[in-house]
Amino acid sequence: MKKNLSIVVAFLAFTSISFAQEDTLGVEVITEETYVDEVIDSNLVEETFHGTRVINGHSVETLREGVLEFRVEHRFGDIAGEFGGIQSMYGFDNSSDIRIAFEYGITNDLMVGFGRSKGTGAPYKSLLDGFVKYKVIKQERHGSPFTLTALATTSYSYMTASTDISQVNAFPKWEYRLAYCTQLNIARKFGERLSIAVLPTLVHQNYVDQDNLNTLFSLGGAARFGINSKMAILVEYYHVFANDEFRNTTGKEYYNSLGIAFEWITFGHNFTVNLTNSKGFGETQFITNTLENWLKGQFRLGFCVGRKFERE
Repeated sequence: MKKNLSIVVAFLAFTSISFAQEDTLGVEVITEETYVDEVIDSNLVEETFHGTRVINGHSVETLREGVLEFRVEHRFGDIAGEFGGIQSMYGFDNSSDIRIAFEYGITNDLMVGFGRSKGTGAPYKSLLDGFVKYKVIKQERHGSPFTLTALATTSYSYMTASTDISQVNAFPKWEYRLAYCTQLNIARKFGERLSIAVLPTLVHQNYVDQDNLNTLFSLGGAARFGINSKMAILVEYYHVFANDEFRNTTGKEYYNSLGIAFEWITFGHNFTVNLTNSKGFGETQFITNTLENWLKGQFRLGFCVGRKFERE
């Protein structure tokens, strides 16, 4: 538990140094006023979602040109169920997964990102991930009724291969460590408070168990309800279309990813505190390998802290 809390303390200490508008390197910390000053086209519908993520998955948003975001994401252990309860301090003693990432806006509509996560161990650990994201269509007040963003992601596990060749993480070939995802992210903002997104997603894993599927299609849905200008409630769900009887024959039970979160925006930070049954981060992990059931108490507290910087 001390290790988990130290990550939070260290990150907050680091970001607190950046509250000044400018450092010695000429890096500007982005504040809420920055966005207000740079609204160029009043016909565009701004901030369908505030962040580039909803909970587990991506939103339609991209970082603006020249903006660098540093992200820390953390998942604790099960709150209840077999591995939760008071003995694990309702999950605070455990760490399901941790991710640290840097993401950058190449243009106002094109962004890239790279991250590293601990991995859940079921079945992968030591994961590198990267993505490219492009905003194809923008919602307008008088024009396009929605925003469309295209996403391509990949993940690679560099964990030590298992010596048990029957295990999926034995990795007979290096390319078996790779997984891919493509997604069309379609969203619309209704008024000033409500945003809804539909997320058709295709995930491909190069190497799976003999009774699993290499390619899975999932249809995600997400919503954001703004409480005020700084706070919002987020909901996200991904439904996997697959033959569950086929996928569950080895004793594993796969579940669809469901999460709810509270979002708080202030002074260049984006805080998200969430509850979800998914342990891992990224579409190649939470869509394919969510083995936890909300109804059994197998959900966990998590958070994400994002900090944006922009060079003058």
